[in-house]
Amino acid sequence: PFPGILPLLKTLPSNWTAAALYDGCMANKYGEAALTAARAAAAYSKNPIDLWAESMQTLYRTSPVAQRKAGPRQAFLGLCEAGFVKGVAPSPGSSSNDNKNYAVAAATLLLQGTEHRSTTSLWREVTNASDQPHNGQMDIVLALWKNGLLVQPA
Repeated sequence: PFPGILPLLKTLPSNWTAAALYDGCMANKYGEAALTAARAAAAYSKNPIDLWAESMQTLYRTSPVAQRKAGPRQAFLGLCEAGFVKGVAPSPGSSSNDNKNYAVAAATLLLQGTEHRSTTSLWREVTNASDQPHNGQMDIVLALWKNGLLVQPA
């Protein structure tokens, strides 16, 4: 069985810092959940769905609402299903949804070399300048991209 996220973090050296885990590119908690789940999925070849849930429970211990937030979860799992996450095999997944589509479109733009350094600029291009705020989807994509975990699907 998978040892869990916390034991994985405990294997880091004693001089470990958060920047070391995230290659100096810090993310918000949704981004951190994506990074932790992606690295664990690649290292242990385990189901990203379970790893996402465990990461969220660890990072948002006192907020079940944040743990269940659909935008970031569907963005991360959609990228995994589509083969955009380094070390995670593509898989037939859920049906298409807007959050997955936004994440895949954003990942494609970044991998094509477009210069989007903020969630706002990336969101505006993905949604054709919509005034609607993103719902964590861009946090997931940018965290993975800035940490070298976003790849072109095979």
